[in-house]
Amino acid sequence: MLANILQRLLQGLLVLFVLYTITFFLIKALPGGPFKSAERAIPEHIRLKQEAYYGLDKPTYVQYAKQLGNLLKGDPGTSTRLEGRAVTEIITQGFPVSLRLGVLAMLFAIVTGIPLGVIAAWKRNTLLDYSAMGLAMVGICIPAFVVGPLLADFFGRHLQLVPVMGWNPSMPSSLLLPSITLGLVTAAYISRLTRAGMLDILNQDFIRTARAKGVGSFRLLVRHCLRGGIIPAIAYIGPAFAAVISGAVVVESIFAMPGLGLHFIKSIEVGDAPVILGVVMLYGLLIIIANFATDLIGIWLNPRLRGSR
Repeated sequence: MLANILQRLLQGLLVLFVLYTITFFLIKALPGGPFKSAERAIPEHIRLKQEAYYGLDKPTYVQYAKQLGNLLKGDPGTSTRLEGRAVTEIITQGFPVSLRLGVLAMLFAIVTGIPLGVIAAWKRNTLLDYSAMGLAMVGICIPAFVVGPLLADFFGRHLQLVPVMGWNPSMPSSLLLPSITLGLVTAAYISRLTRAGMLDILNQDFIRTARAKGVGSFRLLVRHCLRGGIIPAIAYIGPAFAAVISGAVVVESIFAMPGLGLHFIKSIEVGDAPVILGVVMLYGLLIIIANFATDLIGIWLNPRLRGSR
């Protein structure tokens, strides 16, 4: 077990290094630069001074090594778009909103998707099964940028039940619609994976033996089926968290939330490398941690994996 943890740790560090390298050179491949865009038309001599101040006049390999060293020290640098503001300050301000939105979206997906999949499998080939999987297919097919405005229009403008735009820490309902919008697709996938896992367990010989011995339906479901049946869904949660985090950029734009999404989009538009790298590396680290935690939960749910890992 310890060897597996060390191996995953090394793999995670390698992934972060590759992620940094790819992101850095993609930024360099963008046309123009942080001080050459149409949005920031400035005199040539001022542009040269700013590039010298941020080290952008140095060779690419020097910039690469310097930025990597700053990240290793926990200091992504200063934004070239918002002059004078540290990247850590920007992340500290916007990340709590994005994290809370992502966590609530995942909770919605898990609480909704797993029961829906369990019910569909338990009542397979019935109207309940077809209805549940039909809803799941609708959730998969409709993107967030369509679901968000529809939910906002119906529940916010017509019924006036919840706030539509912005975020108020003292009003939890302001996160309700964004969380549902962000977690809907993930809930749909989790429900389908849960159904498939449950059907696989229900077709096992030990389930038929338990039924022959007169084990009640509820006990059979809870004690014999549920733990093994949700393993595929649990294994998906790690990658799903990546999808939720990346999708938060769109949802935050739809509902005008002050998360990292707005800063990230604006930074890409003007080639603000410190902010882009800081946000990408932060999300990469979160995804690696989520995948690692998912693996541990999967091993705990399936004892057969403990010996093989």
